[in-house]
Amino acid sequence: MAYPKVSIITIVYNNVRDIGFTLASVDEQTYPNIEYIVIDGKSTDGTLAVIEEYKDSINILVSEKDQGIYDAMNKGLALATGDYVLFLNSGDELYSPNTLEKVFGNEDNADIYYGETRLVNEDREIIGDRRHKTPEHFDWQSFKYGMNVCHQAIYIKRSLTSPYDLQYKLSSDIDWVIRAAKQAKKVVNVKEYVAKYLVGGMSQQRHNQSLKERYEIFKKYYGFVPNLINHGVIAVRLLLHRFKNGKTRD
Repeated sequence: MAYPKVSIITIVYNNVRDIGFTLASVDEQTYPNIEYIVIDGKSTDGTLAVIEEYKDSINILVSEKDQGIYDAMNKGLALATGDYVLFLNSGDELYSPNTLEKVFGNEDNADIYYGETRLVNEDREIIGDRRHKTPEHFDWQSFKYGMNVCHQAIYIKRSLTSPYDLQYKLSSDIDWVIRAAKQAKKVVNVKEYVAKYLVGGMSQQRHNQSLKERYEIFKKYYGFVPNLINHGVIAVRLLLHRFKNGKTRD
């Protein structure tokens, strides 16, 4: 079996509480062909000391000031040499030690692989699945009713990627995935949990700005009128979900 090279990129800044969980989940992988890149924003809280504990699993470490999360992601992407790239930010985890083997043990040479995500809280307890259900089949139009595949659960062929658009401060990952998906010919749903996502990230802390950016991105790709209609559907689904389940995380 050929093992494609997977570049995993972790972005971190002053997150000593959570970075170890992310690093450990990569360190424990049974998959034999990983390039691990860590981009640190010049942390001062002890994060670098934790990173040092996992230095044998890290191929490239950059620690310097950046212009925000997507600038840092662009640095990691520019350094990546793998066949595929995965962004696994600080606090998030690969689901299990054999996650990468499961992802790349499916069909060969897909442009995109994606899977399911579980949510965890600060105590690392699993609190459920995301409200947006992962689609059975994914393409560039799949986000029109919301981001239903987590950034941490999608592996994209590096040749299809381009730099993140820095005009977006919180939702550029949506734009980035759509751009890559528009070029994809073969997309594989691995039908496995592949990531644990730590709730309470920056896009949730600045929720209104994040929603405005998402709206503009969706309008750009799906059109003004369809986007209005789609957001009406999103609003109705959210209200129904909260009526049945109470207010939960996305």
